[in-house]
Amino acid sequence: MEVTTRLTWNDENHLRKLLGNVSLSLLYKSSVHGGSIEDMVQRCSHQGYTITMTYINENMIVAFVLGNYINLRESSTEPNDSLWFSLQKKNDTTEIETLFLNTAPKIIDKQLVCRLSKDDIFIIRPDNKIYLDRMMTKNLKLRFYGHLQFLECEVFRVEGTKYNLEYTKRIMKAREHRNKLLADIRAYKPYADLVSEIRILLVGPVGSGKSSFFNSVKSVFHGHVTGQAIVGSDTTSITERYRIYSVKDGKNGKSLPFMLCDTMGIDGAEGAGLCMDDIPYILKGCIPDRYQFNPRKPITPEHSTFITSPSLKDRIHCVAYVLDITSIDNLSSKMLAKFKQVHKEVLNCGVAHVALLTKVDDCSEILQDNFLNLSRSMTSQRQVMNIHKMLDIPISSILMVGNYASDLELDPMNDILILSALRQMLRAADDFLEDLPLEETGAIERVLQPCI
Repeated sequence: MEVTTRLTWNDENHLRKLLGNVSLSLLYKSSVHGGSIEDMVQRCSHQGYTITMTYINENMIVAFVLGNYINLRESSTEPNDSLWFSLQKKNDTTEIETLFLNTAPKIIDKQLVCRLSKDDIFIIRPDNKIYLDRMMTKNLKLRFYGHLQFLECEVFRVEGTKYNLEYTKRIMKAREHRNKLLADIRAYKPYADLVSEIRILLVGPVGSGKSSFFNSVKSVFHGHVTGQAIVGSDTTSITERYRIYSVKDGKNGKSLPFMLCDTMGIDGAEGAGLCMDDIPYILKGCIPDRYQFNPRKPITPEHSTFITSPSLKDRIHCVAYVLDITSIDNLSSKMLAKFKQVHKEVLNCGVAHVALLTKVDDCSEILQDNFLNLSRSMTSQRQVMNIHKMLDIPISSILMVGNYASDLELDPMNDILILSALRQMLRAADDFLEDLPLEETGAIERVLQPCI
């Protein structure tokens, strides 16, 4: 008979977010294998990292992760790092509280006892009862302490090539830093309130990840992977219309103070891809949302939807040159020529600009331990220098991300790169706004308005 876990799909999803990209293999289930602690330990020893879960009720789980389970043949067990957590379901949300401890599990009087210094902090008894001391219940934000009946106890082997407790600690720190970045961007206001929303133009070759970057930004703020902008891998551009995307803070949240403007991909072939003559009109804010691009015919002031007198809010405030980091070496001379033509127009308009390198393989390896800077590998460093020389962009303005293209779940490391890149774009846009001549900001009109 197949032994199945009490974990729901939602529970497993929360565990993946906590532990990283791991899978769980059920080793022991008290209702099937019996409540004997010795039998449980016998089944779970020498399995590497394990997670022991006690189901207090339908809405509460108390669990711990050990690097090595106690061995029955050993008379004593040395303390080792362990992760403790509670998972509590409240209304439509699930709350997880965590605690790292250095504990020594032992079998005493047929009970599994975990000690911190000389104090018993957690006990599993063979009669389906557990004990937690006040320190544990306080840190895990539980509504009880002492002895309590539980419904079930299960032990899983944690499987994943990268998994260890240090990795979990890094994931948890990454989540904290991700949340700080989210808070910073939510609180952001454009320089001097000159505009209510920053417009960021995404421009790059076909398939470089422009639309995917918008989808990725939206995914982070919605808390799950989304795909509003159509993406693909055709040799011709999937995006044929000019799109000005706003991003909401969650499904029903307010719009955030920036817009991402998606363009047709640049193509090295003549008469294909984004028309170079459209670039200055895009930068100046003359092209409306959903304008249908024509690779062979640029927009003109005579077009029915042409914006003849764009205001500062309609203009592009920052340009992001989007490039696939794996194909920079393969850019054709014609593609480079078009890129330099775009860059010349950007410089002529004085618009802030950054480079965004997409399709980074391993985001966790790029981020330094403090998550504040990038630790570039030799390969990525070479690509950064190539872009620096090609477009004369400062190295500090060359950003790297791994878009959510084929992923099913968000990753806090990836989120950090996406949010950090977005924050740099907003800062660059602020520099652009601050540097504008007074007559272009509308400030003169405000100053000259008569006092009533």
